[in-house]
Amino acid sequence: MSRGRYAPSPTGDLHLGNARTALVAWWRSRGAGSSFVMRVEDLDEPRTVPAAVPGNLDELRWLGIDWDEGPDVGGAHAPYRQSQRHALYERALAELADREAVFECYLSRRELRELSSAPHGATPVYGEQERRRNRLVRERKRAQGKRPALRLQAEETELRFHDALHGEVVFEAASEVGDVVLRRADGAWAYQFAVVVDDLEMGIEEVVRGDDLLHSTAAQLLVYRALRREPPAFMHVPLLLDESGERLAKRRGSLTLSALRSSGVTAAKVVGLLAATLGFLERPEPLEAAEFLSIASLDQLRREPHALTPEELRWLGL
Repeated sequence: MSRGRYAPSPTGDLHLGNARTALVAWWRSRGAGSSFVMRVEDLDEPRTVPAAVPGNLDELRWLGIDWDEGPDVGGAHAPYRQSQRHALYERALAELADREAVFECYLSRRELRELSSAPHGATPVYGEQERRRNRLVRERKRAQGKRPALRLQAEETELRFHDALHGEVVFEAASEVGDVVLRRADGAWAYQFAVVVDDLEMGIEEVVRGDDLLHSTAAQLLVYRALRREPPAFMHVPLLLDESGERLAKRRGSLTLSALRSSGVTAAKVVGLLAATLGFLERPEPLEAAEFLSIASLDQLRREPHALTPEELRWLGL
């Protein structure tokens, strides 16, 4: 059994890359004869588009994906919107605070950027020099009434997990991950913390997501360890790229399901194209979601990113 989930962030219409990951997550659960959970990750209130909450669910149902639990069908682990799960996060944070695993961080984003030695575009690592600077400014900023972020201090340890596609993956917690934010200074819950609490509480057994989130998994493993709970299994799927080799992005309106549907493209065409980009078909052909389940195979699943070709886009009618 492999109880899985898909957890869209309702910041806009889903694009082909989102749909591709959703199909793989759905196949991994359904193919194992297990249940599938739909969760809405709407913690980022300023970026949440209210219409995208039901809209994303409608897009996924149009593809043929179904789920046993979710915000529109309920279930034993409700609510299924992160914005309604604050009490669970408070409880988990209190558990960590009781173990003195949490510390207050008063450094601003500007201060962290100045201290960071990470290459441009890389994720900065909060480590010993940041902790030293935080200790120096802590009392002054407290006196000024500044609210701190809450962080989990990284251990000097290896974070090792087996990925269904990538095999053994190893990160050095202190040098590559650093101290994980649990709650931001503005009071908002951090993604890495909320996801772990939700996946634990919902009994998720395998997490499927894009391989651009491998580093996020390492950060989340620190949280699992601090909570003294076993993490789920993981599968990180190589990304679907546009014609120029760039990752698809909602902010650029990249090939959204809504736009394709409105232009008359069928769900079977979309599923067939995505099956081909994953390596399950030699070339795109119309495919119902149920047929996708019957042909999907871990052995055939591509281990490299796939850039959409002009021929594939023409096949969609674009």
